[in-house]
Order: sequence, then C-alpha cells, then structure tokens
Amino acid sequence: MLRARIFTAIVMLCLFLSALLYLSAIFWMVLLLALTVTGSWEWSRLARFSVKNSIAYLLLTALVGGELLFILSRTVVTDPYSPLFLSLYVASVIFWTLIVPYLLKSRYAIRNPALLAIAGWLVLLPTSLALYQLRAIDPMLLLGFMATVWISDTAAYFSGRAFGKHKLAPNISPGKTWEGVGGALAAVFIYALLWSYFAAEETETKFLMPLLLIIAILGIVGDLFESLMKRQAGLKDSGNVLPGHGGILDRIDALTSTLPVAVLSILFLQPKL
Repeated sequence: MLRARIFTAIVMLCLFLSALLYLSAIFWMVLLLALTVTGSWEWSRLARFSVKNSIAYLLLTALVGGELLFILSRTVVTDPYSPLFLSLYVASVIFWTLIVPYLLKSRYAIRNPALLAIAGWLVLLPTSLALYQLRAIDPMLLLGFMATVWISDTAAYFSGRAFGKHKLAPNISPGKTWEGVGGALAAVFIYALLWSYFAAEETETKFLMPLLLIIAILGIVGDLFESLMKRQAGLKDSGNVLPGHGGILDRIDALTSTLPVAVLSILFLQPKL
C-alpha cells in the first residue's frame, strides 16, 4: 500500500507540474473541468444521492462549471486580476471560516439534498476558478500556494507520528493531533520566511506570513470537513481513481478550503503592488 501511495504521488506530481507549466489555457480549463466533474461524482457519494440525482448533479456541475471557466478564461486574457468572481470567492471564504467550523464542532449532518448540492458547489467551483485564475496571474504563484498545503500536510503527518499525544478531533479524524498542527504551522512559518526573503515586493512580504499561516489552518479545516463527510456517509475514501490515495476529493480536500482564500487575497492586494 505504501509503495502504491508513493508511486501514485510521484506520478501525480509530475503530471501536475507538466500541466501547470506546459498546457495551453484551453487544455488547462478542460483538465480543471474534468477534475471538478469527477469531484462532483464523489461528492454525490458523500451526500448519499441516488444514482439518478448523482447523474443529474454531475451533468449540472459540468454545465455550470464549464460555463464559469469559459467566462473566466475570456476575462483573464485582458485582466488576470479580474474581480469577476469575487462574490463566489467571498462565499467560499464564508463557508470555510464560519459554516464548516460550526459543522465540525457540532458534527451536524446536513440532510437536505439541496443544501448538500450547494455545499458541494461551494467546495468545488471556487477551487476550480481559483486554480485557473491563479495560473493566469502566475503559475509559480499557484505552485507556491499549493506547496504551502503540501508542506503543512507533510509536517503534520511526521510531527504527529513523532510527538502526537493530544487528539485534535478524535470523533472525526482520530489520527490528527495538536502536535501535528504545531508541526504544520512551524514548517509553514519557515517556508513563509524563505518565500518572503526571496520576494521582490515589500508589500508582498508583509501579507505573506499571515496569509500562509491562515492557509495552513484552513487546509486542516478542509481535511477535517471531508473526513466528517466520509464518516457520516460510512466511507473510507471519497473514490478509488487514485491507487493508494482514494479519490480526487481525498487529494484536493485541503486545496478546496485554501485556494479561494489565496486568490481573494491576491485580488485585494494587487492594486497596492
């Protein structure tokens, strides 16, 4: 199992970097739409939709997601910092900073199918748009934000295994500890110092440290929320498309809660640069 996880992770990283750096805008959009649609199918499993409703949700997500990505692709050609989807990014931030913490604390299970559908779109659509817009602004900027999540996850895993004694959320994800959170924040703090040291803009260095620490915290929130949804659905993984890693949502859970915040911060900061 470990060998499969490592092999899959290496292949995924190589494919992602190739796509990030070399795919044309249209094929990048197609890739994001494919990931979004796959994620919507996995979300249907977590939401326990019927097969009929799952298919309808997948098709509707494809139509809405494709249209939003197409509109954004035309807009960023002239202005990569376009605030066109600012309201959707704000809605995502509200969802992750206010609604999800309440759901995690209360372990409340959403039963209403319409609310579950909306929650799935708030998880998937802003993430897809953020991936497209951040790449249009600067592919290396997108990579830097994603690396924050990867560093946080890795540091949390190893520090949790080495020092973990106090459970973070034992009823949701028993393997996570407060020591792991501390290790994640420490690693991201060092990463932010290095990024700030090499950053060219003074304004960028002032906002970078708090932003990356917020991203690390929200990444943990995103991870816990998906764990909560899987536990309530009685599932171990969101899917099985990635050997040793589960589904798409299992791999992007921390990105769904962080990238909309990242792009929103960049859009607010840009006029000051």
